[in-house]
Amino acid sequence: MLGPVILAASRSDKMRRFVSAAPGTKQVVARFIAGETVDQVIPIVREAAERGLEVTLDVVGEDITTREQSFAARDAYLELIGRLKELGLGARAEMSVKLSMFGQALEGGHELALANVRPVVEAAAEIGTTVTLDAEDHTTLDSMFAIHSELRKDFPQTGCVIQAYLFRTEEDARRLAAEGCRVRIVKGAYKEPAAVAFQDKAEIDKAFVRVLRILMEGEGYPMIGSHDPRLIAIAQDLAHRAGRKLDEYEFQMLYGIRSEEHLRLAAEGHRMRVYTAYGTDWYGYFMRRLAEKPANLLFFARSILTKG
Repeated sequence: MLGPVILAASRSDKMRRFVSAAPGTKQVVARFIAGETVDQVIPIVREAAERGLEVTLDVVGEDITTREQSFAARDAYLELIGRLKELGLGARAEMSVKLSMFGQALEGGHELALANVRPVVEAAAEIGTTVTLDAEDHTTLDSMFAIHSELRKDFPQTGCVIQAYLFRTEEDARRLAAEGCRVRIVKGAYKEPAAVAFQDKAEIDKAFVRVLRILMEGEGYPMIGSHDPRLIAIAQDLAHRAGRKLDEYEFQMLYGIRSEEHLRLAAEGHRMRVYTAYGTDWYGYFMRRLAEKPANLLFFARSILTKG
């Protein structure tokens, strides 16, 4: 299977240089990355709002090595929030953050990441929006959930992400659903060992449905992160069975993937949020998008061949 190979390549500096230099890369990256700067992403937020869509914005970047880089990541989000405030777009856009970008893996990283993310959460709350903590590999999750719990003491709307392919996730979902959290459920996009995660696609799909049922029947606000038509239909059925109204859950999909489905769900009255990434450090995010779907990899390969 190519997926695990691509995920391994996502942490390779040699592959990063090769992919970045490939003639067709820029064209394909533009499909998944909304731009490199705040100025480039703001028009996309405005257009989404005009179409009845909401967004969650991710300033891409991870695997930082210095505290100064973690401060720069914090400041990039604060700049973004400031621009959303100026333009009155806060109600249409939330933020998604990876705590690795805020220094989580550095010495004293748990405290550093919390200190860096708190002002971002505060600033988001001031403009009427919120922040969701993205899930990364399984070794980071205890820290992420602890930071999520700490932030919710003052900002209960702070969200988090759980990954269906991990064995631990059903237990996490029960706890988070009972606490009334905003929770995004995704399949998972990191290379995880068989000791902690399902490896078979069918098993991952089954786990996704089990976890989604827990969230729908719980006290929180489920956010369904999937492009799979079957899982979307199942989510709608589970929401109906749980007696949820259309504003008591939402769908989330990636920028550049199944855009027509974004509009269809919004037209049906669903809350539809587009996960929109931007920034210059796009490589890790881009490689995970290739790993998730063979068609994405084929699209990339054809672009390289035709541009080479």
